[in-house]
Amino acid sequence: MWQISQSYPDPAIEILDERFRRYVLGNAAVERLATGMRWAEGPVWFGDSRQLIWSDIPNNRLMKWDEETGSVSVFRQPSLFANGNTRDRVGRLVTCEHGGRRVTRTEYDGRVIVLADRYDGKRLNSPNDVVVKSDGSIWFTDPPFGILSHYEGGKAAAELPTNLYRLDSESGELMVVSDAIVRPNGLCFSPDESRFYVVESGSSPERILMFDVTAGGRGIAAGTVFAGTGAGNPDGIRCDVEGNLWAGWGGVEGTNGVLVFSDDGTPIGRIVLPERCANLCFGGVARNRLFMAASQSIYSLYVNIEGPVLV
Repeated sequence: MWQISQSYPDPAIEILDERFRRYVLGNAAVERLATGMRWAEGPVWFGDSRQLIWSDIPNNRLMKWDEETGSVSVFRQPSLFANGNTRDRVGRLVTCEHGGRRVTRTEYDGRVIVLADRYDGKRLNSPNDVVVKSDGSIWFTDPPFGILSHYEGGKAAAELPTNLYRLDSESGELMVVSDAIVRPNGLCFSPDESRFYVVESGSSPERILMFDVTAGGRGIAAGTVFAGTGAGNPDGIRCDVEGNLWAGWGGVEGTNGVLVFSDDGTPIGRIVLPERCANLCFGGVARNRLFMAASQSIYSLYVNIEGPVLV
């Protein structure tokens, strides 16, 4: 059962390396903002409306939390088993949908536009997580998790390898960035977009890979292992403005929460949660509030570092 810390500093915030200490606010505690989901995923912050939107995949809905009032409501249902979400460079919601096996964009007037649902004439598997680069291109992973059963989508046969894709925002061209990542999952760019990180969920043990972004920003070079996972597994990932990588974590007793790595791959901090954390994002007025989608709940923590400006 969740209980907020009754004193500061919150013991749920663990310093594994002294480099993490300066990111910890001594009188900030982990807060639970909402609960009652089946599997919370894909949080994305809308600063202009001060709202957080996230996916509740098995319940086939997108949820919304209002920062000013603290109210929780349904943003869209059905959501076609939406998973990962982000915003494009003009503030529109971009969503990975397991049910539609597609990536969509929600227009300002609420219309949902299909951006990609096929490659080489074949249906995508189940787009999982998504980021938008500064040039407007949309990068997303396509593992089979949403077609393995009727719980987070619809059971179906895979028609394509588990590729990493780049969608050109101007031409609409969909290209395979890599076909060598086994079940790619969470993904993000470093703040200067010189590095690209992706979780490889099909390796054993699972791991976080790092790639140099190639000239022109349209591809990636041969990758290296940024972090072997050891106990537990990573899922969604995001970088802060200094290049530290924050990873949703869990799956093994004692590992649930968020694990923070320095840009050299050293684990420097941990946020312990009572539930496995699937994904996360930075938000709030100053982009210094970490939002964590963890199994049945949404948690937040103010930190002394900001997320990059996305729009």
